[in-house]
Amino acid sequence: MRLTASALIPLRCLSALVVTLAGPACQPARVGPVVSPPPAAPDAATAAAPPAAPAAWLPLIGEYGPDAAVTIVLERDGQLWLHTASGDTPLVQQSDTLFRTGTGMARNAVFRHGSTARIERLELGDLRLERRRVGPESGNQLMITPVRPMAELRREALAAKPPAEAGPFLPSDLVELTTLDPTIKLEIRYATSNNLFGVPFYTQARAFLQRPAAEAVVRANAALRKQGYGLLVHDGYRPWSVTRMFWDASPEDKHIFVANPAEGSKHNRGAAVDLTLYDLANGAPVEMVSTYDETSPRAYPGYPGGTSRQRWYRELLRRAMEAERFAVYETEWWHFDYADWKRYPIGNVPFERLGAP
Repeated sequence: MRLTASALIPLRCLSALVVTLAGPACQPARVGPVVSPPPAAPDAATAAAPPAAPAAWLPLIGEYGPDAAVTIVLERDGQLWLHTASGDTPLVQQSDTLFRTGTGMARNAVFRHGSTARIERLELGDLRLERRRVGPESGNQLMITPVRPMAELRREALAAKPPAEAGPFLPSDLVELTTLDPTIKLEIRYATSNNLFGVPFYTQARAFLQRPAAEAVVRANAALRKQGYGLLVHDGYRPWSVTRMFWDASPEDKHIFVANPAEGSKHNRGAAVDLTLYDLANGAPVEMVSTYDETSPRAYPGYPGGTSRQRWYRELLRRAMEAERFAVYETEWWHFDYADWKRYPIGNVPFERLGAP
């Protein structure tokens, strides 16, 4: 998936830290905190991962309040904090769900359950802040129902031609990541039904990049392995026909969530990769602040919420990739564009024609 920040968050809808909806012209948009890139953290190459947050706090962590005044409850350095547009306030625990604000005029912060075990409200002094529905755990991860049969969309996309480009471009030299480094793991979501559309688009679960970008990913993986982590790839080169299918499968009001085939994408050029980390000790993916392809503010690479460990993982990944001339996309912590992406043409060769798996 490819999100366009300018379409998601019109500039007239921004306040210092909070996106507010200013009428229909600002919709559809992500609502929630807008944050700058994170401040310099301890050197991820030497610092160990922070301790896991207490399990009892995990149900409390999240977003509360209206669009115009979002309050984030996060864990940092073994303590819960309130993050708002006016700053951060520590919470001092009194009981399982009762805390006191630790600065200024102390107030009670009470987390209330709803009809189920889930926390549904934060009472902060006299304020009653309802929990915001954010992310897949709330059952609202964006899903797009294809507007036409997939067989029909695939047939039309394969018959269509990518947009003409002036160039000049470097010759395409797509290589399969796992042939360069078999320790790189794959979880290619668009070869499964576990994706934005709920249907497979790729016929093979493979990941390709232009050779310099692929070699850079291999170097990043080698650096991460020294710290006990490896790379888990969700997507790399994407044939233009698949981008065309994304576009044609989406209703018009969901086009902001997919790349315009008239322009192509960095994935089409074999110069963008979606990935995360896995733990070498158990082979399991690490837990980031948001899930992959999540369409909420938690997906921003500078989102302040979650836990210290989740943010540390996110920063570790970012630093490893940036050291190899990749740049993180501004609304997706998992999406990295290679520095030389403009030097490659839009590609439309299907996986099946890129060598035997």
